[in-house]
Amino acid sequence: MSALFPTYARWGIHPVKGQGAELVDASGTTYLDFVAGIAVCNLGHCHPKVNQALKDQVDKLWHVSNLFEIEQQEKVAKCLTDNSVADYAFFCNSGAEANEAAIKLARKATGKHKIVSFQKSFHGRTLGSMSATGQEKVHEGYGPLLPEFTYLPFNDEEALTKTMSEDVAAIMVEVIQGEGGVVPMTPSFARHIRSICDKYNCLLIIDEVQTGIGRTGTLFAYEQYDLVPDIITLAKGLGNGFPVGALLGQESLVDYFQPGSHGSTFGGNPLAMAAVNAVLEEVTNDSFLQSIKEKGEWLIKQLIELSNELDEIVEVRGIGLMIGIECKHEVGPMIASLREKHLLVLQAGPNVMRLLPPLIVKEEQLKQALQLISNVLKANATVVK
Repeated sequence: MSALFPTYARWGIHPVKGQGAELVDASGTTYLDFVAGIAVCNLGHCHPKVNQALKDQVDKLWHVSNLFEIEQQEKVAKCLTDNSVADYAFFCNSGAEANEAAIKLARKATGKHKIVSFQKSFHGRTLGSMSATGQEKVHEGYGPLLPEFTYLPFNDEEALTKTMSEDVAAIMVEVIQGEGGVVPMTPSFARHIRSICDKYNCLLIIDEVQTGIGRTGTLFAYEQYDLVPDIITLAKGLGNGFPVGALLGQESLVDYFQPGSHGSTFGGNPLAMAAVNAVLEEVTNDSFLQSIKEKGEWLIKQLIELSNELDEIVEVRGIGLMIGIECKHEVGPMIASLREKHLLVLQAGPNVMRLLPPLIVKEEQLKQALQLISNVLKANATVVK
């Protein structure tokens, strides 16, 4: 009997090693991994440069606390701010922690407490980040949440206009709702949300935990929209599997995060920063980002062509290598069938199959996955042409 709390519905696969876009389980079976640790292993499993950076750091220094200056933090912070609209960085250990920091910073900087987020959003499972999450199933059983959060329909400009007032501290939003069904923000909504923030003097928090670090073909997904965030939150792909999160903020916010205002015991430790630095050296390369765009465009085009053949596919959505396939029926059985065929993919709600391959995935692996997905969908669909 396991001594673990049963908080996860596990798949019954026991990975023992990985390389690139492949996982090998204890029986020796190799899986094509289009989960990537839930958009974490953006550079694939055991990326040689990230591995070497951690090995080099292990023999030097693991942890000293943030009472000391940590040179690697400065290097990573400069890279992140040089490549974004932000001016300052704060390091923590996860996306939930980054979003907690964002909520605290927004409330302190504005002197206001109301925060608008969106239905089907996901921002974490700590009390504050759970309160920001617009999903009842995440809230269930935990009693009163942090007050003064309002959940609006995503991409609904009229609802946002009606709700806004001078009392709102921040709007917190994902550029693409990942857990909510891989739903991209519309360009019109992006323009509206920024103008609303300017009109009511509230902050725009963009949660890039899943979309950031190259996932959509740019370092940050907001770059593909008419958006200028005041605060950006990061995690997942930032450390390629090493636990790390970050909050990025504009210069106007620096006075509100001074000594004693916020902190993290392990945040930005030398091991995490070694991993992040190695990741950023790879991901900030323009040709690498262009390759992600090209792979994503190819795969989305192929899936749309497949949708024209099958009535099972309602819609194909996504940007870069963050792709959702909405189906007429629940996708759980189809995802289980794909696991049996040694392809790992995720759900994003009952009817959406989510593809999050490592960004270094090879062309032949994309073709292999496409064929497997096509076979499984055809087995569950009516051919319309």
